[in-house]
Amino acid sequence: MKKSWYGSAFLLLSLSLVLVLSGCSSKGDAAASTGTDSGKQKTLKIKIADINTNPTFRVAVDKGIFANHGIDAEIINFGTPAEGVNALFIKQVDVAFGADFPVLNAVSKGEYSIIASAGQATDQAAAVWKLYVRDEIKSATDLKGKNLSFMRGTFLPYLWDEYLKEQGIALSDVKLTGQGAFDEAFIALKQGDVDAAWFSGSALTDKLAALEGVHELTDMSKTPVRLGMGIVAGNDFVQANPEGIGEFLAAVDEASAYAQEHPEEVADLMFKELKQPKEATLKDLPTNPWRVGFTQAAYDSLAGQKKYMIDTGIIEQDFDLDSKLSLEPLKQALPDKVTYTK
Repeated sequence: MKKSWYGSAFLLLSLSLVLVLSGCSSKGDAAASTGTDSGKQKTLKIKIADINTNPTFRVAVDKGIFANHGIDAEIINFGTPAEGVNALFIKQVDVAFGADFPVLNAVSKGEYSIIASAGQATDQAAAVWKLYVRDEIKSATDLKGKNLSFMRGTFLPYLWDEYLKEQGIALSDVKLTGQGAFDEAFIALKQGDVDAAWFSGSALTDKLAALEGVHELTDMSKTPVRLGMGIVAGNDFVQANPEGIGEFLAAVDEASAYAQEHPEEVADLMFKELKQPKEATLKDLPTNPWRVGFTQAAYDSLAGQKKYMIDTGIIEQDFDLDSKLSLEPLKQALPDKVTYTK
């Protein structure tokens, strides 16, 4: 009898525990689904690589555009877009942007994808890149035997190659000196450590125009090079957050449009946060607007740059460019902006 009583008590206790645990589980599931079913937007935290002269991401943060799209954005500054792209490799950032050169360099090395293009390869955008040289250089032919600056990891060696080729000068006829940021190149040119360097952005070119001992020789619009720009992210991040990536791209597109429509506000913002002269922002804004999407022209720009990088050994192993495009989030968020078809 005693044994039977103990058995019954144990059975009742077990059933009670099962019921209690079931109730807790049900409450937990209900709370989780309330968070999703109530219409509350899921927030995605994204670390974004940026540079001091780009207003687009800052506008998206300042005007609440990222927040409205469920993006908790952290902006991390680098000396060049290429440095920001390289930060993907050590997971310092989730998303980066850059010219075709660093973007292709990234996707060729591993599990990274291009999620959108952000710039147009136009003459107007190309004219922003200006070549400043020491005063003793009067024409392009004087560059032979000179020390030429380039930003490490950027498209500038390609630009030098194409520009010099048109002047009948081989890369082997000059010395290329790599630098990490425009400020470093500015100081090197000012001191005479290099003889020529490419620059972009009115804040810098205005300083160069006033600098003794140097002058503008040409700009990129007078070369065959046109600069595409892409946005790149790790495959794991894209696959884990397709909706969030789509919202991020929609927010960037909205912020770019806002920046073009409210230049004075943007100039005030850039001065407040970065002390960038307002006049410089007002000059730069209309010349290089961000246009988020992906077109045949964007693909062709990437394909042409990729061919050069493979032919010159910068990229050691060829790869299928289409396999490095992850455009589904962009198609879902901004379907009209994707006109490229394989």
